[in-house]
Amino acid sequence: MPRAEIPSPGGLCVVRPRGGARTKGGEALPVNVEGGTQQVELAAPSVWEAGGVAATQPAWYALWTRSHCEQLVYDQLAARGFRPSLPTVDIWSRHGSLRHLTRSPMFPGYLFMHHAMDKPSYVEVRKVRGLVRVLGERWDRLPTIPDGEIDAIHRIADARIPVLAHPYLQEGQRVRICRGPLADVEGILLRTKPTKGLLVVSVELLRRSVAVEVDCTCVTPA
Repeated sequence: MPRAEIPSPGGLCVVRPRGGARTKGGEALPVNVEGGTQQVELAAPSVWEAGGVAATQPAWYALWTRSHCEQLVYDQLAARGFRPSLPTVDIWSRHGSLRHLTRSPMFPGYLFMHHAMDKPSYVEVRKVRGLVRVLGERWDRLPTIPDGEIDAIHRIADARIPVLAHPYLQEGQRVRICRGPLADVEGILLRTKPTKGLLVVSVELLRRSVAVEVDCTCVTPA
């Protein structure tokens, strides 16, 4: 099966449904597209029940990988017709006396996948090299991530603005960005200057947060 093309530096590694080729069995085949986002057509998701015969609507799941295996896991999932997402950020890297920007996973050791999870899919995902496990107890009791949390992470990564790692944060004033590239993104505001603050966006399942600097005049209570 052909492999999905790794995107040029920048943007998200996200697989979205769109037109494309399929196998005789109806599975999607990876296709190459221009720009910084991988796109693969997905077969219509099945609906499965708790016995492995018909259960969930498509939802976001968290996948835990071995160290530095995020892209390896992403590539294999995309090649198998799944819809993985690997948010990345720019970080400075030093080699000797030279410094340069590289794209690194926003949440090292983790990536996400959007799928209607059933037992055959779960077994197929577990075969991927470099994967430790899908977060959760068993295939039919996997915790899901709210769409809003994933959308906020995608918006931040797509905006190509400086992103800081931040201790996991739940408490605080919840706000919504009202204009600019992050319009409608929600998070917790930490005011650091009279007109500037840090917007902290969290993925509760991972207990991880990232922060971006925002103009306090562009926020409103959520």
